[in-house]
This record gives sequence, C-alpha cells and structure tokens, in this order.
Amino acid sequence: MSKVKYFYDPDTLSYRKIEPKKSRKYRNIGLFLLGSALFGFLVVMLLMNTNLINTPKELSLQRELRNYELQFELLDKKMEQVEQVLANVEERDNNIYRLYFEANPIPEEQRKAGFGGINRYKSLEGFNNSEMIMATTQRLDIIQKQLVVQSKSLDEITKLAKEKEKLLASIPAIQPVSNEDLTRMASGYGWRSDPFTKARKMHWGMDFTAPKGTPIYASGDGKITRADNKSSGYGKHIRIDHGYGYLTLYAHLSNYNVKVGQKVERGDLIGFVGSTGRSQAPHLHYEVFKDGKRINPINFYYGSLSTEEFANMLKYAQQENQSLD
Repeated sequence: MSKVKYFYDPDTLSYRKIEPKKSRKYRNIGLFLLGSALFGFLVVMLLMNTNLINTPKELSLQRELRNYELQFELLDKKMEQVEQVLANVEERDNNIYRLYFEANPIPEEQRKAGFGGINRYKSLEGFNNSEMIMATTQRLDIIQKQLVVQSKSLDEITKLAKEKEKLLASIPAIQPVSNEDLTRMASGYGWRSDPFTKARKMHWGMDFTAPKGTPIYASGDGKITRADNKSSGYGKHIRIDHGYGYLTLYAHLSNYNVKVGQKVERGDLIGFVGSTGRSQAPHLHYEVFKDGKRINPINFYYGSLSTEEFANMLKYAQQENQSLD
C-alpha cells in the first residue's frame, strides 16, 4: 500500500492530504512496467547463456553431442587396434614374406607417406570439435592408404609364392630311375675311362644300370623338347625343358612314353631303359643343364633319396671307374 503524504495548510492551520496527479500515477506505473520488462529480459538472456536452464531441444543436442564424443573415443581405440595389427602384418611382410621370396622390402616412407598439397580437411574447420574430427579423419585416411599398399604387397607376394611353387616343382629334384629298379649306380659325373677307347675323358652325366625296359621318370615338371635318336652317341633319348634355365637329358632308351611338345610333371613315366646309341650295356645316361651348361646331377636328388642313400650314391659317383657310354 502506497504511503499517504500530507502538507501543512497555514490558512486552515491544519494538515491536508496531498492528492497525486493522475498523469504522474500513470507515469510511475509505466516506468515500473518498463523496468520490470527490462529486468525480466536481462534475466532471460542471462539464463539462456548459462547452463542453469536449457530447452528440451538443447538438452537433446547436448546428449547427442556427448554420444558423438563417446563414439569418437571408441573409434579412436579401434583405430589403435587396427594400427597395431597392420604394423604386425607390415613387419611380417618385410621381414618374412618378402625376405623368403627375395623381394625388396617396401620402404617405411612409402607405407606411411602423408597427404601433401591442398588442405583436404578444410571443410571440417569451424566446428566445436574440429581438431578431433580432423585428426580422426586424417588417421583413417592414413590407415586406408597403408591398407592399399599392404594389399598390393600381398598380391605381389601371392604371385611370387605361385612362381616359387612353380620353380620348386620344375627343378629336377628326383632320381630318374627308382632305387628298387637299379642294379647299381655305374658311373658318376667327372673324368672316367671310355668303355670303347679306354681313354680318360669327361663324363657329363650319371649312368644308372638297370634291366632293359625299366621305367624312367621325369625328374621335374616341364615340356618335352626332343624325343628322337638324332643326337650322336645318345641313341634314343628325351630332353625336357623345365624352365628357369633347367634342362634334363635321358639317353640310351629302348622306347618312349611321351612325344615332343607334351607337358609332364615330376614322377611321370617318360620312357624305358635300353642300350641304344653308343652304349656298352642297358643303362640310363642322365644329364642336367643349367643355363646351357652341364652340371653335376648328384646335387638334384634331395626329393627322392634318404640321407643314407644319398651318401652311398655320392661314394660310388666319386669313383673314377669306367663309364657305360
């Protein structure tokens, strides 16, 4: 209730109540309402710029933002795991796979090369969490590039492995006549006495004594390039081109089981022991060529002989006896 004001009237010698003017009264009411409105506006603005009061929409956005931050943290941990696994694969790729297949390791700078040039993350700037989003996006890009590099490397390793498998299958690695069919290993690679002239001459292969008709097997995968008796001294003979610079020759055969151009695999029956050509008795004369040069066949029996059998063969092959051709 507003105060009642009085004034002293000297004419009546008494106090009289002051009656406020209506205009002033309305002005005061207006000022009060204006002040109240201004105060209320200031309070509302203050509350809107603090966390004391939030609208449902703002609360929903805050929850969504916290959820995104949590998802980024989980993504960060998953990327760490991916990076660890990728680093392990890269280490094995360089130090095991590529080393085994004699391929050069992939340089580290090539695996982890950055992204130069223009700012590819400019569209992610200007947000509250721009740094986190940009860093995460960059890590994902780097991981993606590393995966592409590693994928291409594994494709190359697969190709090398297939080539290595083909090479291992092609190398003449078994004895062309089975041990069960052998009478004896008559003569080895080296200087030997010629059975016809008795002169000491170089014997370029190994002679395996066996009865006529004994099976002869391909010592490695390859292609038949010759199966004829048109080479001096060899009689009926077969030549197999194994690729990778390897070629094998099987001489003094009684018959063939293959024809020119035919592809054979290690262990396939290709012919039979005989004594055709310049031969003193039924046997197989076997030669191995590498890049056009004759080499000692005894180094290529690891696929069919035990350690003891190989030791015995080596002993007989080193004896300077008389060859059979």
